[in-house]
Amino acid sequence: MPRLLLALLALLPLARPAASQEAFPNRPIQIIYPYSGGGGIDALGRTLAAGMTPRLGQPVVIINREGAAGGIGTAAAARAPADGYTLVFAPALVVTVLPFSTQGGTPYSLESFTPLCQTFENVMTLAVHPASRFQSLAQLVAEARANPGRLTYGTLGIGSIPHLAAAEFERVAGIALQHIPFRGDSAMLVELSQGRIELGPTVLGSVAGKDVRLLAIFHARRHPAFPQVPTAQEQGYPVAPRSFGGLLAPAGTPAPLLARLEAACAASAAEPAYREAAARAFQSEDYYANATEYGRRLHEDVAVKAAQVRRLDLGR
Repeated sequence: MPRLLLALLALLPLARPAASQEAFPNRPIQIIYPYSGGGGIDALGRTLAAGMTPRLGQPVVIINREGAAGGIGTAAAARAPADGYTLVFAPALVVTVLPFSTQGGTPYSLESFTPLCQTFENVMTLAVHPASRFQSLAQLVAEARANPGRLTYGTLGIGSIPHLAAAEFERVAGIALQHIPFRGDSAMLVELSQGRIELGPTVLGSVAGKDVRLLAIFHARRHPAFPQVPTAQEQGYPVAPRSFGGLLAPAGTPAPLLARLEAACAASAAEPAYREAAARAFQSEDYYANATEYGRRLHEDVAVKAAQVRRLDLGR
């Protein structure tokens, strides 16, 4: 009997983590969105979280923690315990661009996270005030060349994909613009609609319902929702930055928890509510990718974006 009791006691440390994982989740899960609320991707995150809630049996809530082009909230998620209760919903740039473009780097890297699912892929655009004098990129470029550094544009921060798009456009066009970073797309678009800045590179999903006019689409082809808006490439400026993103968990999160979270994400992203939200945010139909494919795309994007960051001056 003593030997049997000892054997059972020896098994208890092994049984406890398994039991704990089987019970997951037993309290609310928070998803950090590292930007301010009100934008198109914030709305997608909230719709995704709402769909995950009944599948996990616990509230799944979005927490906005903006700053440093997404770096502050992402760093907080990287520091969180790897227990499945803190995730980050963000564009890939927070792990594929910011570690290279931020002065001094970031306290995390792609290896600080485990991909769960990709749930959005953005198309970028260049917006102007409805009464803007610019009717084409050629007109914009002509004025920028005549007045270097005078035209202002806003983005959600240094190193963001909108900033990369604008910086790449400057390089290709041979012009210099003045960059003004904001804490999010919503704040930037307010300034643009009030005429306090002149240009607003942003994602298509953020311009829905806003009082702005689109000057160009930064993509290989025109967007079906805006067939009248030419691409930058059509206008002679081959700029088409890649922007996608989704859910990440802190590295070291146990595999059974990752599997539950990925399954909940996949089911939520496939339901009508999310598809309708994706359509409103002008997403392509193939916005979803599983954990394996999402991870492959993230690692590929690191190499692409690192090369781009090296050839662009992002400190302006």
